[in-house]
Amino acid sequence: METQDIFILNIETATKNCSVALSKNGETIALREIAEEGFSHAEKLHVFIEEIISESAISFQDLTAIAVSQGPGSYTGLRIGVSSAKGLCYALNIPLIAVDTLQSLAAQISIPNGLIIPMIDARRMEVFSAAFDLNLNTIQAVAAEIITEDSYKELEQEIHFIGDGASKCKAFLNKSNFIFHDNIIYPSAKEMSFLSFEKYKKSDTVDVAYFEPLYVKDFMLTKKKTL
Repeated sequence: METQDIFILNIETATKNCSVALSKNGETIALREIAEEGFSHAEKLHVFIEEIISESAISFQDLTAIAVSQGPGSYTGLRIGVSSAKGLCYALNIPLIAVDTLQSLAAQISIPNGLIIPMIDARRMEVFSAAFDLNLNTIQAVAAEIITEDSYKELEQEIHFIGDGASKCKAFLNKSNFIFHDNIIYPSAKEMSFLSFEKYKKSDTVDVAYFEPLYVKDFMLTKKKTL
């Protein structure tokens, strides 16, 4: 008996990058994305979805699940992505999968050792951040933080900073074990493909009616805990 292919539509709108990917059994087979200052998500998202379905020669009825980036990130961007994802799930009667935005951002880099700290720009010196090991296991949960020159100073292992929030901190986070990857700026639906497929296999889905994006609103200036 042949195993049925699992098609998941992945939607990423948590930052300036409006990104949509179609995955087949965890592999990205189609991608559309654009990063613009004006946050064109409302105009581009549904166009991208239609183009990807058409390009892939499948129908909406062939989709197994919808995955959405759950945040943290832009309030408006997250609302647009989640609303679209919920609408598709209702219309197609398929499950909704929520993917950690910072984890999918961290998935853009492969490291031999140390920690990955993805940062999404919030405002001023504020960022949304988390910490992951080389296998993308969560070492420090999502937090809203004000970054200072003392942040992470107690950490001795290699720390790999990525994301648009990291670039603005580069000037004063200058320990020798701090490594900045300036080419990794925004999360993309491409990296959601593997993560959403793994969640699907575990039946790790969310309630379409009650799911809300992860809004991390309070910024606390606190001493960093040892990771």
